[in-house]
Amino acid sequence: MSKETTLRSAAALSGRLSEIRRELHRYPELSHEEFETTARIRRWLEAAGIRIAAYPLRTGLVAEIGGQRPGPIIALRADIDALPIQEETGLPFASEHPGKMHACGHDFHTAALLGAAFLLQEREAELAGTVRLLFQPAEEKASGARKVVESGALDDVQAVFGLHNKPDLAVGTIGIKGGPIMAAADGFIVEVAGLGSHAAVPEAGIDPIVTAAHIVTALQSIVSRSVGSLDSAVVSVTKLHSGTIWNVIPEQAVLEGTIRTFDEQVRSRVMTRFAQIVEGVAAAYGTTAKLRWIEGPPPVRNDEALAALAWQEAEQLGLLPVVPVPSPAGEDFAVYQQLVPGLFVFLGTSGPHEWHHPSFDLDERALPVAADFLAGTAVRALSHFAAQAGGHLAG
Repeated sequence: MSKETTLRSAAALSGRLSEIRRELHRYPELSHEEFETTARIRRWLEAAGIRIAAYPLRTGLVAEIGGQRPGPIIALRADIDALPIQEETGLPFASEHPGKMHACGHDFHTAALLGAAFLLQEREAELAGTVRLLFQPAEEKASGARKVVESGALDDVQAVFGLHNKPDLAVGTIGIKGGPIMAAADGFIVEVAGLGSHAAVPEAGIDPIVTAAHIVTALQSIVSRSVGSLDSAVVSVTKLHSGTIWNVIPEQAVLEGTIRTFDEQVRSRVMTRFAQIVEGVAAAYGTTAKLRWIEGPPPVRNDEALAALAWQEAEQLGLLPVVPVPSPAGEDFAVYQQLVPGLFVFLGTSGPHEWHHPSFDLDERALPVAADFLAGTAVRALSHFAAQAGGHLAG
């Protein structure tokens, strides 16, 4: 697949990919509710003659291209769900579903993977192996990747590739790096139980608000005193609720928030220290505390060899590969990487706002760029793993 042929094919698809992206954007669906989105994707794939694989998914689907010649299996992944956000873009194709919006660009990811599928389908007879297309549900709930894994769609895959739009990178720029690129994203809920009383006689009760306040303060020491200076972590309390009226000391205070880490050992250390602080502070003030974790995806850690392979493909396509700053946002693409080598990249989209903003939008000129990159990287990966297998057999 030459650079000239690929670019010309992708450019020809540009208008069609914009149409697809805009239709998806107009009709967003939340995690595990992507029934019409799945139906649309199925129709577009079947119209292009691309076969749908029979994996048991309630929403989302898996398709395959190739397999006519023996070889490895490479997976490409796009997420398809939207967010519970009221859109404020004013676009002519703005969401028609109140309170739902593609505010993270998953409509872009889906259209880009469809574009890659169209490009690969044109050359199916040339593929030495199979490209498996994962249209994954429920990324925003950090549960869709596990559904895909449970379906068996990753069982015989040699490597998996995915991308995320990046508003602060220009179209034509692509962020590629080995190692950590996105964080583990865990949530917490702490329920502090005290003893209520009249606010005028606090000695008659046990104030959970005082305990909660000291827990918030003590948690700030985790990053500064329990995480090494060359490591990274974020501990944020984002919600603190207690009481119902000004003259009553309540029975309970509730804290909620998130922890972000880029390394599993740091993740474990932070969570252990967190639990120790909650238990110790609660005991010191005569209260009890119940800690509940909301386990998120692990950190996204890219395979170094796949990063080098993708960098070469980006340069071949005339893109500008750069080493990106890792994002503390979470991504359940990491679930795949626990099973097979994987690479997740940031693709520049010149957007006016960050992810999850009600006015989020992106430059659609990035669509053929993304389609080109995914298709070209899949072909390059097939050759890479076929060569590896050949060398192993020869040895």
